[in-house]
Amino acid sequence: MLLLFAFAALIMVLTPGPNMIYLVTRSVTQGRKAAMISLLGVACGLLFHITLVSFGLTSILMAIPYAYTTLKTIGVIYLLYMAWQAVKPGGRAVFETAGQLQHDTPLRLFSMGLFTSILNPKIAVFYMSLFPQFIKPEYGPVLLQSLTLGFIQLTISFTVNSLIIFSAAKVTRWFSTNPGWVRTQKWLMGSVFAGLALKMALDKGK
Repeated sequence: MLLLFAFAALIMVLTPGPNMIYLVTRSVTQGRKAAMISLLGVACGLLFHITLVSFGLTSILMAIPYAYTTLKTIGVIYLLYMAWQAVKPGGRAVFETAGQLQHDTPLRLFSMGLFTSILNPKIAVFYMSLFPQFIKPEYGPVLLQSLTLGFIQLTISFTVNSLIIFSAAKVTRWFSTNPGWVRTQKWLMGSVFAGLALKMALDKGK
């Protein structure tokens, strides 16, 4: 189960979004150091979401009988939405940046990464929709399981984003000269999200 969650977290990290686009753009325009400072801010924002969702899930799953079914439904809808976002006409691929950014101080870089992460609703919905699928009360405290999943996701996110930052300039140039691979990447992401949505929909629950 943890391997499946790690795979879902990996796909999430590799999906275009405010955090991804911001970090890639920082790496390309201001350098790796600036992008890593921004990533530290993003990581703190993820920790913020993990803490809120973990404590929230503890009360929700224990107090509301149909919470699991409700959250699973939200998760299916969300994953299907992400599949559409990946393949819709005009959608942005992972390494399509949004132009040049001005150079900022380390404090501003950190704070921008932090608020880009905190204000990204996709992150909270991801945690709220997927965490319940991998939490089993019989395995121990719900809060501890939720925090464990959060730590796994945070570790994967930080590691993958670090690798992306250090390769962003080269990869961006490569994708700009190979547009066919951009389309392939979009459809691959869309197919994975649709598959995860189908699996979640067929899940019998706890």
